[in-house]
Amino acid sequence: MQVRGDSRDVVARAEAGVQWTSALADLDPTLFPILTALTPYGDAVFNQRQVPMLLAELDRLPAACGGDWVGQARELCRIVEQGPHRYLWFVGD
Repeated sequence: MQVRGDSRDVVARAEAGVQWTSALADLDPTLFPILTALTPYGDAVFNQRQVPMLLAELDRLPAACGGDWVGQARELCRIVEQGPHRYLWFVGD
């Protein structure tokens, strides 16, 4: 996970990556429309307007989907919210 600016410069990055599990893959897209955009192989990018929805989904994420990545994603969301033209990138393999 990374926060990038408009020119794709990395502003901040997480140490942990998303632990891709069947529990994460099986999230209900009607309840988790932002998180179900994640795939293990592709990139997903969220802007300032999407970050509050992502934070709300992280707050109700089942324990089976948790890990260090959740707290680090929250920290990166706050960095996105602090400045213009910042985006949260989930970088796939």
